[in-house]
Amino acid sequence: MKVFDAASLTKLLRRNKYVLLTLCLGLVLLLLPRGEQTQTAAEPQGYAVRGGEGNPMAASGIPMDTECCRIAALLSSMRGVGETQVLLSDSGAVVVCAGADDPAVRLDVTHAVSAYTGLGSNKITVMKMK
Repeated sequence: MKVFDAASLTKLLRRNKYVLLTLCLGLVLLLLPRGEQTQTAAEPQGYAVRGGEGNPMAASGIPMDTECCRIAALLSSMRGVGETQVLLSDSGAVVVCAGADDPAVRLDVTHAVSAYTGLGSNKITVMKMK
C-alpha cells in the first residue's frame, strides 16, 4: 500500500480538484430531499376513465353509465354486432352482444373497445347475448 505524506497529498488534491468538486456536488445533489410525492385522491366512482399513465384510462369526467351507453350505441352500429350492452370499470370491460358467436365480430368489438378505452385486449371480454 502506498503511503502519502502531507505534501504529496496536497499536490494530488490540487491536481484533481475539479474531479473531487464534481464528485462532492453529485453527492450533495443525491442527498437533497426531493419534492413530496403525494398520491392523488382516488377517482370518484361512477366516472369513466380513459388514457392515462399507469392506469389504461384516466378521468374524463363523463359518468360511467353515459360512457357505457355511448360505446354500446357505437358497437351496435357495427356490421354483425347487433344489440349490445357494455359494462366498464377501471380494470376491464365486458361486452355482451347478439353477434358474438362470429369470431370476426368478437375481434372487431375487442379492437373498438380497446381503441376507445386504452384497455388491452386481455382486459376485454366479449360474450354472446342470450
